[in-house]
Amino acid sequence: MSPKPGVLEPLRVRIRRFQFIVGLGFLSLVLGAMLSVSLVLRLHERVSAIPFDLVRIVVAVVLEDLWVLAVLPVLCYGGARIVALRPWSTAVGAAASGGVFVLALNFVRGGAEGMTQGWGLASVLRIVAFIGGTLLSARAIRAGRAAAERGSSAAQEKAAARKSEYDEFLKAAEAGGARLEQREGASAGAEAPVTPEARPAAETAASEGAPAAAAESPASSEASASPSDDVPKTPAA
Repeated sequence: MSPKPGVLEPLRVRIRRFQFIVGLGFLSLVLGAMLSVSLVLRLHERVSAIPFDLVRIVVAVVLEDLWVLAVLPVLCYGGARIVALRPWSTAVGAAASGGVFVLALNFVRGGAEGMTQGWGLASVLRIVAFIGGTLLSARAIRAGRAAAERGSSAAQEKAAARKSEYDEFLKAAEAGGARLEQREGASAGAEAPVTPEARPAAETAASEGAPAAAAESPASSEASASPSDDVPKTPAA
């Protein structure tokens, strides 16, 4: 019997979130490595010409850890604009995944001895850069979520304004249609054409009126003729 889909849904969501966080860290590491290599090739002579060792080490560490100081916060900000991310879990997880890849590369390149040797100021600065990049990533996620909420609220306001404009336009169109119907009804009532039902009644009235007029015409002729007959004739002198 297969389990219900609702039971495994939280686990699937967590797995997808974990995959997204790991992919975010790996992508930031790859893009940061490409950016670091290009900048190191261009700025190698200038960095080597710096007279102070401390400044030169700081610049070298910053160029080496651009993936966590610059690329990861930018990706976290962009991801937070699209997906609802948790600030600390996402930032720490992405930075940790990128750091694990860096340690794996160092292990493959120099073995365990290469990972433990050479601890000094540069290593401390790398740890500081890692912590600073994690903090920047968390702040970037918060800023991205705030920007996404502002954008959604602005979109809702625009949608409400468009809806009100559409409602007003619809009301105006309905009022115009009602006025047009009233005008058409008034013009139709003023013309009042003879309907086919009224025509037989009119013809019947006309046919009944014709015999009555014919009967009245002989009577009127007799009445006009009778006075002339009653007038006495005077004898001629």
